[in-house]
Amino acid sequence: MIESSVTIHRLSGTQRYVRMLLAGLALLSLGSCSGTDPATSNPSTQPLEERQAERFMVSAAHPAAVEAGLDMLRRGGHAVDAAIAVQMVLGFIEAPETGIGGGGFLLLHDADSNESIMYDGREKAPQAATPERFRRLGIALPKAVAIPSTSSVGVPGLVAMLGAAHEQYGRLPWAELFEPAIRLAETGMTMPPRLQTQIEQDWSLRLFGDTRDYFRAQASDDPPRLRNPLLATTMREIAENGPDSFYQGDIADTFVARLRQGRWGLDDLTLEDMAGYRAVAREPVCGTYREWTLCGGAPPSSGGLTVLQALGILEHFPLGEMDPEDPVTWHLIAEASRLAYADRDYYIGDPDFVDVPVEALLDKDYLVARSQLIDPQRAMTEVTPGEPSTVPVLEQSQWGPDPDGTGTSHFSVVDADGNMLALTSSNEAPFGSRMMSQGFVVNSQLTDFSFRPSIDGRPHPNAVGPGKRPRSSMSPFVVFDAEGEPKLVIGSRGGSRIIGYVLKTLIGVLDWNLDVQHAIALPNMVERGQGIEIETGTELEALAPRLDALGHEVRIVPMTSGLHGIERTNSGWRGGADPRLDGVALGD
Repeated sequence: MIESSVTIHRLSGTQRYVRMLLAGLALLSLGSCSGTDPATSNPSTQPLEERQAERFMVSAAHPAAVEAGLDMLRRGGHAVDAAIAVQMVLGFIEAPETGIGGGGFLLLHDADSNESIMYDGREKAPQAATPERFRRLGIALPKAVAIPSTSSVGVPGLVAMLGAAHEQYGRLPWAELFEPAIRLAETGMTMPPRLQTQIEQDWSLRLFGDTRDYFRAQASDDPPRLRNPLLATTMREIAENGPDSFYQGDIADTFVARLRQGRWGLDDLTLEDMAGYRAVAREPVCGTYREWTLCGGAPPSSGGLTVLQALGILEHFPLGEMDPEDPVTWHLIAEASRLAYADRDYYIGDPDFVDVPVEALLDKDYLVARSQLIDPQRAMTEVTPGEPSTVPVLEQSQWGPDPDGTGTSHFSVVDADGNMLALTSSNEAPFGSRMMSQGFVVNSQLTDFSFRPSIDGRPHPNAVGPGKRPRSSMSPFVVFDAEGEPKLVIGSRGGSRIIGYVLKTLIGVLDWNLDVQHAIALPNMVERGQGIEIETGTELEALAPRLDALGHEVRIVPMTSGLHGIERTNSGWRGGADPRLDGVALGD
């Protein structure tokens, strides 16, 4: 059996309660439930000559991950092969954000068939889960208290998703794809400054043996060095025995046993839940925007639908002729976002449990009617969900959005045959549940469910349910031109702000004809139905008083997006990597 990487501390009921309160206070002090990321890098732009390629390209949040993917592409691998290598390295380097203890969505455009497919590797709730999972005495728990509890942990889906994609598209042997990550985890590397900052600023990590013994101990070395032999051992077992070895056998046994030890909350995730997990192949959600066709993540991701709705509303305004420095431009984007987020919060959930009216939400006449609610000179006083179907709509004041975490990573790949891949993966909150098992961070993904089971007798579409997948904001996208040729592959990290980050970048490329790098580097502005949020330290700050005069509530906040994309050019490919992180876009 693979040994656990955690130190088990036996706690009394009182000790667990005190630790629960301290952890909640620590998380609240960081604003982790509101999506604030304390580790924002100094923006810079990668030179154009470094991010152009003729044959293939990878754009991801760390150079070592990019090189691992390029290595597979140089061996003749498919985009899926490269993606597995990239993801495994990111799971070591970006452990707070992503890894085999979490889940994600993989969007692939296959050049041969000219068709796209989405692999759903979202975590699942245990079969014993009920809608009351995050409520006590009829009252919802604070999310900051729920995150570091065993109740927050879903069955991880990432390994199963990568295995399903590799079975259909992989060219290189499965085991080879793990070699770069295993080598790095065994030999170690200098700890990235961003990770050092995250560890230093998150004092909740001091409260738990897992995060003290791994993250804080290594950050306190001089100089800080990142090494994870336990993760290397776990990855070697998965490499040698295939993806099923994560869900049955020693790894699953140790994972489930970890959830039984020393932490508050429900520990009802079983070996049967692990063995029963399956990744699902879904048809992406597609729609048009001006002359472009866009395909994005399907439910339980809300990203595809919400971005397409916002674009469908904005299509009725001449954004391409508008000045990006004009507050009215951002006012229109904000209002379209408010309308789209209202529908998101009301209609979208796991499609295996909820009838999501995808076609009705993207109906052109419906989006025209929604666009007519926007006054270019004044913010709407109230935004409610629309009625694209016969579903009765409740008052928005009774509904409200559900916040989600920011522990996420995104990367994009294009291979030599023109296959385009976007993969967004997540632990939910940074550092997940603050638990580790066998070298990897354990997700806190079930806190993406609504903590309210129903509204006036109608089940919440994102209520907890047995075997259900929580709604996500992940927004991997592929864009096609008027002739149906692939134009762009894009996605981001950032919790429920992901939708706004991707929307901004798409507008930058499609309406303002910006290079993908410059579109990514545009200041972030997000409206999630909670008022306009403007990225601190950017030129958009100057527009805040004028947006306020239009009737918006405006806040200036840190927003660390993690946009990574690749666009087609006349001579090949051109990449973009978010200057707020440490990533690059490179190719051959």
